[in-house]
Amino acid sequence: MSGLELLPVVERASGDGRWPRIVWPLVVFLCGLVVWDLAVRLGDIPPYILPGPLLVGQTLIADWPILSASLGVTLLTALEGFIAAAIGGIALALLFNRSKWLEYSLLPYAVVLQVTPVIAIAPLMLIYLPQQTAVIACAWIVAFFPVLANTTLGLNSVDRNLAGLFQLNGASRWQTLRYLQLPSALPYILGGLRIAGGLSLIGAVAAEIAAGAAGSGSGLAYRITESSYRLNIPRMFAALLLLSVAGIVIYMLLALASHLLLRRWHESALRKEK
Repeated sequence: MSGLELLPVVERASGDGRWPRIVWPLVVFLCGLVVWDLAVRLGDIPPYILPGPLLVGQTLIADWPILSASLGVTLLTALEGFIAAAIGGIALALLFNRSKWLEYSLLPYAVVLQVTPVIAIAPLMLIYLPQQTAVIACAWIVAFFPVLANTTLGLNSVDRNLAGLFQLNGASRWQTLRYLQLPSALPYILGGLRIAGGLSLIGAVAAEIAAGAAGSGSGLAYRITESSYRLNIPRMFAALLLLSVAGIVIYMLLALASHLLLRRWHESALRKEK
C-alpha cells in the first residue's frame, strides 16, 4: 500500500476514531517517564533529590497500606467539602435569583472567600474549629464560589422569549423555575461542579498541609509533609502521584455525569458524540 493510499486511513484513525484520545496522552506520559528515568540515570542523581520512576513505583507498592488509608481520608474530606459546596452554592444561587437585594448584599462576601488564599485561612480554621471540621470547611470554601457563580449565571441566562412565553401562559414562579430556568441552567451548574470537584481536593490538601505543619493529621497531604521532613522523597513522589490520579478520576467522573445528563439535548454534549 502506497503512502497516498495510507493517508485516508491515518486521517480516519486520527480524526474520526476515538482511540487517539486515549493513546496520545498515554504516549506523552510514557515519553515523560523515559525522559525522567534517563535524566536520573545519566545524571547520577541521588534518590533523596530526585528518585526515578521505578523507585517511586516500588515505594508506592511497598507503602500502599499507609498511602491508601491516607488517600481515603483525603478523598472523604474532599467529598464532604464538595457536597457542602454543591448544596450551598446551588441553594444560595436560587435565593439570589429570587431576590436581587440579597444577591447585592451577599455576593461580595462570596467573592472575598474566593480571592482569599486558603493556605492563609487554614491555620485560623484549625485554631477555632476541630481539625476535621476545619479541613472540610477549607475544602468547602475553595469549591463553593464556582458552583455559586456558574449557577447564578445559568439562572440569569434564560432566553427572554421563552420567559415571556411562560409569563403569557400564566406559569407560576415555581413552574418557571422548574421547567425553564433549571433545565437552561443545568449545563452551567454541571460546569461549576466539574470545577468544584478538583478545587475541593485542593482545599482539603491545603488544610491537611497546615494541619501536618502543626504536627497532626492523617491525610495524604500529611504524608507528603511528613515525608519531606524525613527526606523520604520517594514516598513524597508516590503520594503526589496518588493525588494527581485522584484529581484526574474526580474530574473524569464529573465530566461523565455531565455528559450523561446532557447528551440527549444539549449542544455541547451532542458535538462530542459526532
